Amino acid sequence: MMKQTDVLVIGGSATGLVAAMTAKSLNPEKSVTVIRKEKQVMIPCGIPYIFGTLESSDNNILPDAGLVALGVDIQVDEVLSIDAKTKTCTTKASGEYQYDKLIMGTGSVPAIPKWLKGTDLENVFTIPKNKVYLDAFKEKMATFNKIVVVGAGFIGVEVSDEINKKGKDVTLVEILPNVLGATFDDEFASKAGDMLKERGVNVLTNCGIQEITGNGKVEGVKFADGSSMEADAVILSLGYLPNNTLATEMGLELNAFGFIKADQYRRTNIKDVFAAGDCAEKVDFATGRLSKTMLASTACTEARIAGMNLYDLNTFSTFKGTVGIYSTCIGNTGFGVAGLIEKVAVAEGFKVVTGSFTGVNRHPGKLDDAHNETVKLIVSEQSGVILGGEVMGGKSVGELTNVFGVAIQNGMTINDLLVTQIGTQPMLTASPAGYPLIKAAEVVLKKIK
Repeated sequence: MMKQTDVLVIGGSATGLVAAMTAKSLNPEKSVTVIRKEKQVMIPCGIPYIFGTLESSDNNILPDAGLVALGVDIQVDEVLSIDAKTKTCTTKASGEYQYDKLIMGTGSVPAIPKWLKGTDLENVFTIPKNKVYLDAFKEKMATFNKIVVVGAGFIGVEVSDEINKKGKDVTLVEILPNVLGATFDDEFASKAGDMLKERGVNVLTNCGIQEITGNGKVEGVKFADGSSMEADAVILSLGYLPNNTLATEMGLELNAFGFIKADQYRRTNIKDVFAAGDCAEKVDFATGRLSKTMLASTACTEARIAGMNLYDLNTFSTFKGTVGIYSTCIGNTGFGVAGLIEKVAVAEGFKVVTGSFTGVNRHPGKLDDAHNETVKLIVSEQSGVILGGEVMGGKSVGELTNVFGVAIQNGMTINDLLVTQIGTQPMLTASPAGYPLIKAAEVVLKKIK
């Protein structure tokens, strides 16, 4: 017997969760069904921490309580096919569903380069959002000593740091001059690399990997310069690709990077089909170019927009473009970035002025948890519009990074920032007289004038 649902959401990670909750909250009279493969869904950004700080993946689960309380139907199943013409979805266990509106939130899968030899060896791992896989991986990790992590983006850095905490011999390999080098300017990225080294991670930059070696299972890695290193296991952290198999089979249009094409309301080329999250198209806020950004925060924004626009277009929920907003933490030092970093802005053709200021995130600076805080602003010289911001400081930098994002998304200028009213408190923030964000803006203003 075919099941009926008004709104069908495929995928149960951040996108599926928010899309379903938004759709049901705004349309309580409608039935909403989520189909996902996983019985328990991982919190995406918390995955690296299951290898150390969190101790277990059981401590990193997205709760279903919010969905259940709203009356969303959750089905743990696998979608086999979708017929967009008849609006039917065929699943492995539950049979067929008839839907009115469909939200594709199929997410992403770890990238495994075809040119890299040895990826099929035993003890080569990736970091998917799959609890069963990760639990088996973590259990096996106890038997390894020498581990090589390939790729020093956020996942690679965080996984390396966490495994290092467990006393393993960890080598992090990165082809760029610095870890986090694609996301931060050199003065920030180099500090992150230094901190990882101080914490015991062996960091190899300007280093490309050519092959994973071994007879049946991993025995080592061979680098582009011909040198080699022994290893018990290799973790590939080389980015993610949109999970677009279902989309392709049902006739959804893809862009040049393989993402499902979606407009500012998250509508696809097929009527009543929406796409959000890692599988959906991104356009950079500042440049207008197609973007490969994949973030849980971006996914939640897109999912919310899709849920808001299912039945009536909401002009207040248009998506003007992706602002990449990232943060991470190495020890007690946080790193955050939003928008364009200086080297990317210049490469795109912007004429920019930058300003940096280092202060303290508490006042007085003698407080126990005080931490130096460095803020860098990247500003368009001609218009004064804030294009990007970077910060390194205590663990509160994540929220300051979000302030950068708000300023960028709202087209704030350096003058707007200078007259922005802020609240301060000794135990929580920097001094109002030496607030690093405002002081960095003053540095920019001097250069513009």
